[in-house]
Order: sequence, then structure tokens, then C-alpha cells
Amino acid sequence: MNEQNTTISKITHLLEQSYKVRVNNLQESVKLANEALLLSEKINDKAFIGKSLNMLSLFNMICGKGSDALSFAERAITCFESLEDDRGVADAKYSIAGIHYKTNNYHLGMIYLIDALVIYQKYDDWHNQSRTQKSLGSIYEILGDENNASEAYRIAIETAKKCNNKNLESNVYNPMSGILLKKDKPKEALEMINKSIALKSETGDDRGLAFAIYGRGKVYSYNKKYEKASADFVKALSIHEKYNEVYGIGMTKHKLAQLCLEIGDNERAKILLKEVVAHSTKYNLSRTKYKASHLLYETYRSENKHKEALKYLESYLIEKDASVNSQTVKVIENYERISKIKYQQQEENLRREKEAIVINKKQAEETAKMRQSFLSAMSHEIRTPLNAVTSIISMLKDRADADDQKLLTSLQFSSKNLMRIINDILDFSKLDSDKMKLEMHSVNFEELINNIRETYLVMALEKGIELNVQIDLSLSKFYILDETKLFQILGNLVSNAIKYTNKGSVCIDIELISSVGNKDTISFSVEDTGVGIAKQEQARLFDSFYIPTTITTRNNGGTGLGLAIVKKIVELYGSNVVLTSQKGKGSIFRFDLVLQRAKAIVKIDQKQTNQLKNKTAILAEDNEVNALVMGQLLKKWGIKIERVKNGYDAVKVAKKAKVDFILMDIHMPEMNGFDAAKLIKDSENKNQNTPIYALTADVTAVNDEHYLAYFDGFLWKPLQIDRLFDTLVNQK
Repeated sequence: MNEQNTTISKITHLLEQSYKVRVNNLQESVKLANEALLLSEKINDKAFIGKSLNMLSLFNMICGKGSDALSFAERAITCFESLEDDRGVADAKYSIAGIHYKTNNYHLGMIYLIDALVIYQKYDDWHNQSRTQKSLGSIYEILGDENNASEAYRIAIETAKKCNNKNLESNVYNPMSGILLKKDKPKEALEMINKSIALKSETGDDRGLAFAIYGRGKVYSYNKKYEKASADFVKALSIHEKYNEVYGIGMTKHKLAQLCLEIGDNERAKILLKEVVAHSTKYNLSRTKYKASHLLYETYRSENKHKEALKYLESYLIEKDASVNSQTVKVIENYERISKIKYQQQEENLRREKEAIVINKKQAEETAKMRQSFLSAMSHEIRTPLNAVTSIISMLKDRADADDQKLLTSLQFSSKNLMRIINDILDFSKLDSDKMKLEMHSVNFEELINNIRETYLVMALEKGIELNVQIDLSLSKFYILDETKLFQILGNLVSNAIKYTNKGSVCIDIELISSVGNKDTISFSVEDTGVGIAKQEQARLFDSFYIPTTITTRNNGGTGLGLAIVKKIVELYGSNVVLTSQKGKGSIFRFDLVLQRAKAIVKIDQKQTNQLKNKTAILAEDNEVNALVMGQLLKKWGIKIERVKNGYDAVKVAKKAKVDFILMDIHMPEMNGFDAAKLIKDSENKNQNTPIYALTADVTAVNDEHYLAYFDGFLWKPLQIDRLFDTLVNQK
């Protein structure tokens, strides 16, 4: 017994020392943690095995060994779950989150951080709450959500002070300095970063000091004090290289390269950027890689070296696309496992006493709020660049020749397909919250069905199969319906049918069943000659994330979300989907909708109209690419615009001169679009009664009922040009 107590004391000492020396001797930390693990396994103490594994996960994450770090964390979770130690599970999840977001899987990293934070809050664990909030703030900042980032950083400082940890406190001052710099407050940013440097020097955290010195270099670079900035970046880099801090090495070299370009030293900049690309490739730092590739592209382009420029542009586009897709796929792949852990935690909470139930309720509300913020950040981050892509394609098609039209049509199909996937994931988040509603308006029915066919025709032709449409000639040409959601229903069914059909055809059959008054009952069916679905799997086919094992292959796998969304939307219409399928002989998906006939819509030819000529508008948009696209589009229609970059400036301009309408982005620095619209509508100014339209990629924006009254409509990014035009022409 005395021998075991001695061993436990030694393990405790080893773990304490390994964590303590990590700031200046990471290799020694790994060595000590490995010794602790061996001793823990020798006495078969699962608690200490789990703690040792968590330490090793943390240290390997810092060293850039992501797969090893993930393996240690997963093993730790198994240990702590067997002991019903949720704090140990939280520590492991924190490590897993770090692994994901430091390799640019931000959305998945955020999910694990939120799971860990809920547990830390339950035990008033201020130390771990602080570091978790700091990590959440970093992700929000990367995703462009500075409001949530600042709030997370504020809580991180507050909790660090509660546990009197100067190291944790100083960790937060660094990113806060960066936010101040983005807000054009270099003086305050320098004060903040110097505070971080002073605390890091006091605590002896060399690794943390490197990040703080790097932060000061950014401030000096902003103020064009290039010698001081270069000295700080070089010093920070030497410390990062000493400890093999892979994330720090990549971002510091990237900043040094930017500085070199600013002072005209292109050759050194290119050398540094190529080193960043190689380093990022080695350690899977996707974000750092595509930023460096883009800077190389711009540099070579400015030198008229088109071959090299094209090479790095292609690398940038591939890496950026892979980064977005990998995050989306990994969220889906891990969702069921995360849900299972959450369910087990909820079952445990039900056995707790009344006081614990009250605490859990509060935690659930906080978690829901954070998940809402996550959805907001995710949708805004992905949909905003897509807005520029789709808008530019539409504008180019107006003036392209026949050959270019084909290329643009193909590009348009790809962007629409990506948007359909993104919409599926975002809509899935609403399935169980009853927030999905139909937006009914008059639609050219025949045109809609033809658009669906044209959208998926390329996909069918690539597989060598036919895509046919049969529409009952007795149907009305116009109906009242939700065009987007009917497109989602048929689009998911058609794309699935093509995916699982290797020869033969896919047919969309639309038939009038009956008419009563001004309403028609219409039968929709999508029939294929594909692989079919086994009878035992048909009952589960509409479950979320379910993909039949008998038809899943490398070539035709999917998210498993499409049919779940089809089922939900059809139910919103008051109907249901019926499946008829036979293994090896194909499938038929059928549903009936009762739709009200509508009067013909007279469309205005935008190219011929001058209805918006000499109109005036305020355009509040902080994204330069989107602002450029919108500016060109509005100019084409004869609209004179005053462009501002934040809500604060929008309010100032609204006080000066009367305009015909205001186009307001939601997520902007200084002041967001919600608050700006409220100020314009609630205060006396020349535009108090001017229509304000929200331009946003954030699908959660309409959930804030407090602000809805201040907008005359929401225009979603990617923008539909026809809808934007019609909205402005038909404003009251």
C-alpha cells in the first residue's frame, strides 16, 4: 500500500512538473508525461492514465502532431467515461477542439469547446473556463464575428482574474489588441499588447511571450514602423522555432513576408511565403497555406509573371475550397458521436437533485445561445464569399460570347450545387426548432420546373443518362408557392436519383389530380432506373444522416441530410412523401401538393428598364469584393450610391442627405446593421422613413424579433439579382 501511495505521489509530481515546464521546455514536458503514463499503467489507475493522456494530447497538439494528439485525447475520453468523470472528459474535449481549430476545422473545434465549457461552468472551474472562452473568441474572430469574439475575450479575462492566473489573463490581451487594430485604434492596441508582454515577462512564459511580441510587431507594422516591426517578428520567430510552435512559425513568417512586400523587398517575401506554404502543407495548416498562396499569386501577378501567378492562384482556390468542404463534412461525420455523448450527459443530469436541475437549465440556455452564435458565424463566413461569386457570374453572363457562356453556365452550376449543400446543413439546424416556414408568393411554375431540369442536366449527361420532364398540359402556368423550398425538394430527389442511377433515365412527372375552386391538387414524382433500395432500409431512409449501407460507395455517398429535409418541407405543405422501390430496379418518390392558382407575373426586363435611373442609395457593406459587385450592379441600373463600411458611418450619412433606400449589411465593424437601422428609424433624420433592406449571409438574422420592425425586407446573400431589382422597383 505504501509503495502504491509513493507511486501515486510520484505520478502527481510528474504531471505537475510537465504542465509547469511546458512554457519553456516542451520536450521535457512530453518526457515527464510519458513517465507518468507508464507508472499509471503499471498500477492500473485509470484516473491518472486519463490525466497523463490528456497532458500528452495537449503537448502533441502544441508540437503540431495532430493525429497523435487526437489519439491520446480519444483514449483519455474512454478512461474518464468508464469512471463517469465528466471533468476529465471536458479536458479531453478541450484538447480535441484545439487539434481541430488549429488545423482550421473551426466549426468542429467550436462544437467541442462548447461541450467542454458546459462542464467547466457546472463546477465553477474558472481556470478552464478562461482558456476555453479565449479559444472560442479566437474562432469567432477568424470567422469574422468580432462582437462574439470580444464578448468571449471579456469573459476569459474576467474568469482568469477570478482564479488569479496572470498567464491566462495575458493570453487574452494579445487577440484583443488585434481587434483594436482592426477598429483603427493603434494607440489602444499598443497599450493592450504591452500589457500582455509585461505579464508574460513576469510569469516567465516564453512561448506565450513570442505570441505577444508578434502582436506588438503587427501594431508597429500598422504604424509603418517597419524596423521595429521586423525586429519583433524575427524575435518572435526565433522563440517559435526554438519550441517548434508550428502555428506561430507559419503566421509569423507570413507577416514578415507582408512587411517585405510593403518595403519593396519582393524576393525575400517570395522566399518566406514559399517556406510558409511548405510548412503549412507539412502540418496541415490550411488557412495559413491558402493565405500565403494568395499573396504569392498577387506578387507574381504584379511582376507580370503569369505562369507562376496562375500556379499559386490555383493552389489558393483548391486549398480554400478544401478547407470549407472539409469543415462541413467533418461536422456531419462527427455529429452522431457528439449527440450520443450529449444524450448520456443529459441522462446523468436527470438523476441529480433539484439544485442541479436548475443549474442544468441555465447551462442549456447558454449552450443554445452559443450554438446560435456558431450558426450565425458559419452561415455568414461561407455565404458571404459565395455572394460575390454568384453575382459576378450573373453580371458576366450578360456580356459573354457563346463559348464563355458555356463556361459560365458550368461555373454557375457548381456554385449553385455548393449553395444547395450549405443550405441543407443550415436548414437541418432548424428541423427540430419549428423555425422553418414557407414563404409563399406567385411563381411561374413551368419556368421553375425547367430551371430544375437545367440545373441537374449537366450532372445527368456526365453519367450518360437521360433526365426527362413530363408536365400535365392542363396545369396552370402560375401558382402560389415557396419557390426555394420546392426547388429544394425536387432538387434533392433529382440529384439523389442521378447519383444512384448508372444507366437508363431519371424522370420528373407532374400531374394534375383534381381541382376545387382556385386550388389544384398536383402529384409530383421522381422516378429512376437506378440501384433501388432494400425493403428493410426504406423505413429509415428519411432519418437525419442515414445512408443505406447497401448503396453507399465511395462514388455515391452523401451527407444523409437531403431526404430528411425533403420530408420536413413536404410536411410544411401538409403532405407526405411515399417511396416505392425494388432492389436493382429503381425507385419512385411521390408526393401531392395542394396549390392555389395565381395570375400571370409580368416580368420587367432589367436590361431595358430605366425605372431606377437617378435613384439614390446608401450601401453599408464592409466586404470590399461584395461592395465592388453591388456598386457595379447598382450603377448599371442608374442608381447613385454612397458606400460606407460600417453601421456608424451609415447613421452619419443618413443624417446628411435624403436617399431613396438603404441597403444594410448585418455583420459590420464599429456598429452592426441591426443597431444602425434602429438608430436611423428611431431618431429624427432625413431618412427616418426611408426603406431599409438587410443584406445578409446570416440565416439566423430574422430570429431577432426585436430588430425585425426596423427593416422593410431581408435580401439573402448570395443575392438573386432579379429579386433585388424587383424589391427596389416595387418599394412603397
